[in-house]
Amino acid sequence: MPNPSAGSANPSASLSALWGYILPALNHIVRSPTNSTDKAPAIEPSYHIGIHTATYNYFTAQSEAANARANSSADKGPSTVQPASGADLYEHLDKYFMDLARELLLGTPEDDMALVQYIIPCFKRYSVGAHSINRLLNYVNRHYVKRAVDEDQGWLTLSDIFDAVIEEGNTRKAKSLRERRVEELKKWGYEEGGLAETLVLAEQRAEAASTLNCVVPLAALALRRFRTEFIEPLLAAPKVKGKKGTPGAASVGDKSHLPKSRLAYGVRELLGVQDVSSEECLGLARDLAATLCAVGVRYGHPLRKKLDKFLTTGTPKCL
Repeated sequence: MPNPSAGSANPSASLSALWGYILPALNHIVRSPTNSTDKAPAIEPSYHIGIHTATYNYFTAQSEAANARANSSADKGPSTVQPASGADLYEHLDKYFMDLARELLLGTPEDDMALVQYIIPCFKRYSVGAHSINRLLNYVNRHYVKRAVDEDQGWLTLSDIFDAVIEEGNTRKAKSLRERRVEELKKWGYEEGGLAETLVLAEQRAEAASTLNCVVPLAALALRRFRTEFIEPLLAAPKVKGKKGTPGAASVGDKSHLPKSRLAYGVRELLGVQDVSSEECLGLARDLAATLCAVGVRYGHPLRKKLDKFLTTGTPKCL
């Protein structure tokens, strides 16, 4: 995609100007038709450099304005805390990924079997685009995200450690932030002494699993929105209307009679269908399990456990 002409306008003059300059590139990367799910559509190097320069200039102008306000207010007493430079662009990007994931959800097929076959290429295309945007706007990660994480706004905070101490009891000493981080990353596939790539991947999964108020790198931000706006609605079981105390009702804790989520039905259909080869079934199950893990669906979720059991034993099991 070529660098669009901005004329005499300065793309770093305001958030609206910067967003108007960046948006065509984002749409080209994640929305342009492509025959490959392995590589996002490219933009010209001059456009890439232009986006980096405009983002840098915008953040710099924000920082200078914030410093000027701070110096001015120092003589006038306390003032309200201003948001960090880059926060507004970060929020725009979060909303962009949210809207994109919701659009993809609207395209899901009604057929249970086709659902899984839709999710896999859909996520691969989305993920490749998200990582391309992460590289394109890496200055946001270096300038805004890194600072927010340093200020204890990342996926793992000191309050998480204190909450764990309260939950486990005061008899246990508080773990250091590093120890708790390693403990959490092991849940996402990290092994101490393992490859650096494994550590990076595990941390991205943990970031994608974080709550929406946590500041995470743009790639994880996109994956988190795919989970909250696309995967979680498909994992939600429909609500059951009925009266309490109905004679013959299942005992408390017995949920086998309750309706399952759309995705659970889709997986059951996939593993039980006869006209799909075992290789294709295994491949779809493996890709779906990887997708759920990548977007931060925790291992304790029943569907992840069922998929992992199938991949381990190779035996279809009704979900």
